[in-house]
Amino acid sequence: MKPEYKPFVDSLIELAIKEDIGDGDHTSLCCIPAEEEGRMRLLCKQEGIIAGIEIAELVLHRLDPEMKFEQLLHDGDRVKSGDVAFYVSGRLRSLLQAERILLNIMQRMSGVATQTAVYVARLEGLHTKVLDTRKTTPGMRVLDKMAVKIGGGENHRIGLFDMILLKDNHIDFAGGIRQAIEGARQYLAERGKNIPIECEVRTLENIDEVFAAGGVDRIMFDNFSPEMTRLAVEKVAGRCETESSGGITLENLREYAECGVDFISVGALTHQIRSLDMSLKACE
Repeated sequence: MKPEYKPFVDSLIELAIKEDIGDGDHTSLCCIPAEEEGRMRLLCKQEGIIAGIEIAELVLHRLDPEMKFEQLLHDGDRVKSGDVAFYVSGRLRSLLQAERILLNIMQRMSGVATQTAVYVARLEGLHTKVLDTRKTTPGMRVLDKMAVKIGGGENHRIGLFDMILLKDNHIDFAGGIRQAIEGARQYLAERGKNIPIECEVRTLENIDEVFAAGGVDRIMFDNFSPEMTRLAVEKVAGRCETESSGGITLENLREYAECGVDFISVGALTHQIRSLDMSLKACE
């Protein structure tokens, strides 16, 4: 896990515990003796890419530091139905409290990683990288982005704070591409900040406006056709990074990549996924 992710992950786990347990797991409290111990296993029930094992261990140890965690698989492993990812043993009350929290996290993360791997496979042999977006479940963005990396994709910015992305609304409200870029450069200089600047373009002519203003790290081609994308890449001619976004599906992904863009951002990596089925059950 990247160090900058840890505060977000810690807060998310804390919220998940409060949300699920509240003032107590009354079901377990009423029928499970306090010191009773047992063992459970994480069973995969579908084929895909497993993700979230690292987070599951954090959840377990946050609820009970004395949990014993026996890991068999690793994040990023391809799994099939019947595979066991890990065993965990300890107080039954703690195990039962952790069950749904870690399953919710792992099932979603594994779904994102599995979907990402499908997109990445479509780009085999090309230099283009597939990126996630900010279309994530509120509060779970870091886990979604971790899952994309586990599935072989790359992360775009985490949020509004680690990159300046001048999109159509920013450009329109600023009065144009030149004004938006000049404002961005001045803002960063005044604050001594060093974060990338990306600018969205809607036409081939907009590319000339970006280079006339100067000082951007990446140009995003918004809703370009493949033919326009090829012309845009030729126009940029390696002077900065390029990214395609909008209207790109699994079916046309490779066609866009073959135009030579460096990155393709796909919101579907995180907002149109199916969670991977798995269970946490008692075992010997």
